[in-house]
Amino acid sequence: MSDYIKHECGIAFIRLRLPLQYYFDKYGTSFYGLNKMYLLMEKQHNRGQDGAGLVNIKLDAEPGKRYISRYRSNHSTPLKEIFAKVNSRFIELQQTDPEKLKQPNWLKKNLPFTGEVFLGHLRYGTFGNNGIENCHPFLRINNWQTRNLAVAGNFNLTNVDELFNQLVELGQHPKEKADTVTVMERIGHFLDKENERLFKEFKQKGHTNIEISEKISQHLNITKILKDSSKKWDGGYAMAGIIGNGDSFVLRDPNGIRPAFYYVDEEVAVVCSERPVIQTAFNVSYEAVQELGPGNALIIRKDGHVEEVNINSPGDRKACSFERIYFSRGSDADIYNERKQLGQQLCPLILPAIHHDLKNTVFSYIPNTAEISFYGLMKGLEDYINTVKKRKIIEAGPGITEQELERILNFRPRAEKIAIKDAKLRTFITDDANRGDMVAHVYDITYGTIQKDVDTLVIIDDSIVRGTTLRQSIIKMLDRLGPKKLIIVSSAPQIRYPDCYGIDMAKLGDFIAFQAAVELLKETAQGHILDSVYEKAKAQSTLPAEQIVNVVKEVYKPFTPEQISLKVAQLLTPAGTKAEVNIVYQTIEGLHAACPNNNGDWYFTGNYPTPGGNKVVNQAFINYMEGKNVRAY
Repeated sequence: MSDYIKHECGIAFIRLRLPLQYYFDKYGTSFYGLNKMYLLMEKQHNRGQDGAGLVNIKLDAEPGKRYISRYRSNHSTPLKEIFAKVNSRFIELQQTDPEKLKQPNWLKKNLPFTGEVFLGHLRYGTFGNNGIENCHPFLRINNWQTRNLAVAGNFNLTNVDELFNQLVELGQHPKEKADTVTVMERIGHFLDKENERLFKEFKQKGHTNIEISEKISQHLNITKILKDSSKKWDGGYAMAGIIGNGDSFVLRDPNGIRPAFYYVDEEVAVVCSERPVIQTAFNVSYEAVQELGPGNALIIRKDGHVEEVNINSPGDRKACSFERIYFSRGSDADIYNERKQLGQQLCPLILPAIHHDLKNTVFSYIPNTAEISFYGLMKGLEDYINTVKKRKIIEAGPGITEQELERILNFRPRAEKIAIKDAKLRTFITDDANRGDMVAHVYDITYGTIQKDVDTLVIIDDSIVRGTTLRQSIIKMLDRLGPKKLIIVSSAPQIRYPDCYGIDMAKLGDFIAFQAAVELLKETAQGHILDSVYEKAKAQSTLPAEQIVNVVKEVYKPFTPEQISLKVAQLLTPAGTKAEVNIVYQTIEGLHAACPNNNGDWYFTGNYPTPGGNKVVNQAFINYMEGKNVRAY
């Protein structure tokens, strides 16, 4: 994706299910869990680079001993800073008393981050500041062990105002109106209620307070806590939490919008946002890693028992297709195949755009994340060429010469590495204002690969969201090669609607497809549609979310996707460009064919999986019409 889009976030969880001495005896280290947690977080760093956090809880700690440890960082290299700080105590011990490093039980009693339960988080901030207080995991501290709570998640809720007001009505005084705080306090509220219920129950049975604490730890109804906490959440989430006694959970939204995968054996229970990360870190097969079901929670009890249970009735599966197209690791077997299919689905669209002139067309990709789709595109082109070869050989008949046969068989699509990324420059790009000039130098182009004024250059991209970098840098850069025609191909359909579930695409006016539709309405004397949609959106703004419909669809209704693509190409072509510029987008049908089990397509269709989505898109349009450069949720 040539546009820089942030995504929130990544989670990693490990529960060691056996005594710590077991891992030392088998693996020769007292830091088996910590080392694995570093691997899980490092291999998910693509999911968050604004900050990170790590919390560890020790089981059965003695009263008076610290049993919760947490570090968070918003440093430019947060993982490096966190694990350097964690390991500093062990390095110091290595110098003073190295034999202690071989005693996991001593370490557990005396040093932080030596317990059995780990929860890590990687953060991309979609809005607000990136201060340390915005980094997960969040802690809710209490002297009662079973009232302590650590929470981290990959999520965004659309109805924070409603949930915040419910907390106030309960008599609470939340420190800020943010979904992170709201989620923490909502779970915490029902955790408190469960503690109170159990305390009364066991007090009536004559148990002492010390006995009651242990009884509460054994009988906490995690399922009920999660059901009561999340029943009114509207959004996409994969929420992970640890209670102070060691009970843990990971909860997924009913539509499966945000991803969560887990692996369990006799030694560990592991949960991550990415399947291949678990496969790599624990050297297990694809089949061994399970996807957490939509609306389900994985509950790991203090005694090590693991169970997947249903919390909220699952809705239609709407796993985010944008994760598949761009954000998730391409090393996942399913995602790799889906991205290849996205590329292959583009062939029927590209061939007419180049007038089937493969002889004078060069194919390539930008950025590197589009490489897998590029492979799929080339596979589709090869299949097409094979049908052409077959037809030509049949038409030539038995009299075909060896020279002619060789000429036919040797024809293949022309693929070149047009743009080479200078990875060292990438880290200097921190904001949109500086991206235009910098991106022009992030990529070096390969001169001599294009026949000047003869060849068409086809470049595949993951998606075209704002188009800013295409207009400011990439089209200019590619035009220097001298192609007769330049076709930018998006493996994703036109992005027309904002996201409200955790990807930083919140403002309608930013989308080049929306800008194109608005321009077309004005050019065709249909500008009144904008006013009509505004009035309809305002009229619905006070309705309950369940009654709101997406009226922004009417902005696009007068035009075909091809008309919008043509206008997008006009808007993105910089002044002075010599080549003719075309934009080709994936179709909705092609997206669904490539990702049949992940139909979260609201960015492209406006079909939001939760009521809050319709409310957000209408508010985003209202903000646009009123000139407010703010988020709609």
